[in-house]
Amino acid sequence: MKIKKWLSVAAIATVAGLTLAACGNSDKKADNTTTVKIATVNRSGSEEARWDKVQELVEKDGIKLEFTEFTDYSQPNKATADGEVDLNAFQHYNFLNNWNKENGKDLVAIADTYISPIRLYSGLNGSENKYTKVEEIPDKGEIAIPNDATNESRALYLLQSAGLIKLDVSGTELATIANIKENPKNLKITELDASQTARSLSSVDAAVVNNTFVTEAKLDYKKALFKEQADENSKQWYNIIVAKKDWETSPKADAIKKVIAAYHTDEVKKVIEETSDGLDQPVW
Repeated sequence: MKIKKWLSVAAIATVAGLTLAACGNSDKKADNTTTVKIATVNRSGSEEARWDKVQELVEKDGIKLEFTEFTDYSQPNKATADGEVDLNAFQHYNFLNNWNKENGKDLVAIADTYISPIRLYSGLNGSENKYTKVEEIPDKGEIAIPNDATNESRALYLLQSAGLIKLDVSGTELATIANIKENPKNLKITELDASQTARSLSSVDAAVVNNTFVTEAKLDYKKALFKEQADENSKQWYNIIVAKKDWETSPKADAIKKVIAAYHTDEVKKVIEETSDGLDQPVW
């Protein structure tokens, strides 16, 4: 009888313990904190600063941002498609569209963020610029552009925006030299490896230089002859926040919308402009 009584008390204690544990777990879930997981690639100091500001803005809504940092561009989209993260922020439309086609996926852009405009730089006489305005580039002048398909297209659209040529393609279509339909100055367009266009400035009239090589070449981007414009032809180069196609049915949908709203504020715009020193341009 004593043994039965002891077992009864033990059973009650066990049930009580399980009940308390369940209550404890419930309280933990009821703290109203939602963690939004974001994949990035080698975030710069400027990108860290803008996401720090986003975190500050959404904290009042009980949202915590958790970042997974990748070192190559092949992984973040896969992690997003597999549900390992909720969002990613590292690519532009062109990259996403190509990745979806190559991998049979349907990830979607859910917010525009910024563009890192490429620029047209004047050729050099010694250390001095030959020209200070696009209009000064002479007839039959020579312009160097990157020779890989993506950057060549982007450079040609830049030259079109600068009023130097006209193309017979537009929007998301890739342009090549063969697509130049008007070249009123009879400019010679020379294709070089992207790493070489800056080095060619002493022997050409102008060159399109990728941002990757601007610092290395010690170019002053503020003295560029022309900067890529944010328009329909450059939209494919807008950086974006990406999610799964059905993200709006996710339990985190409201939190994700608040993250986007926080990114699209004047506070974040100011951080981007100040910390990137003008190299990145908000586009929302």
